[in-house]
Amino acid sequence: MPARKMRVEVFDGSGNRYTVTFEGRVTREKAIRLLDIVELLGGIPEEENPEWANAAPKRSKVDKVRRIIEKHFPIMWFTSRDVQVAYEKEFKQPISLSTVSTYLSRMADRGILAKSGTSNRRRYRVETKAMRHTLGFIKSNK
Repeated sequence: MPARKMRVEVFDGSGNRYTVTFEGRVTREKAIRLLDIVELLGGIPEEENPEWANAAPKRSKVDKVRRIIEKHFPIMWFTSRDVQVAYEKEFKQPISLSTVSTYLSRMADRGILAKSGTSNRRRYRVETKAMRHTLGFIKSNK
C-alpha cells in the first residue's frame, strides 16, 4: 500500500491557522487521533454549537443520522451497524438497522457518501467533495 498524505487546516476564533500534515499508513485510530487534535486546536465543542445543542430534539431522523456521520465518521469507512450504535448512544433513542441502511443508501445515491462491498457487507464513507463542503474545516490534500 503506498504512503498516504493527509493535511488538515483549522482556523480558530482569533483567525489563526493551524496546519497538521500526516504522512504514512492512515488507520482509523490515527485518523481519530488527528481529529482529536483538530478539536483541541479549533473545533467547536458540541455544547457551544447552538444549532444542534438547542434544536437536536426537533431534528428529523435523517438529519440526526447525517450529524452522527459528520461527528463520528468524517474520514473513515463505516457500516450501517456503526451508525446505529453511535446514533443510539448519542441520542438515547432506538433506530432500526433497516432505517439507517435506507438513509445511508439514499445519501450514497445523492453523492454524499461513497459505498463499497456487497449488500450484506456494505461500507460507506463521506465522499471527498461532500466532505469538504459539509465539514468545512477539513481540507484533504490530493
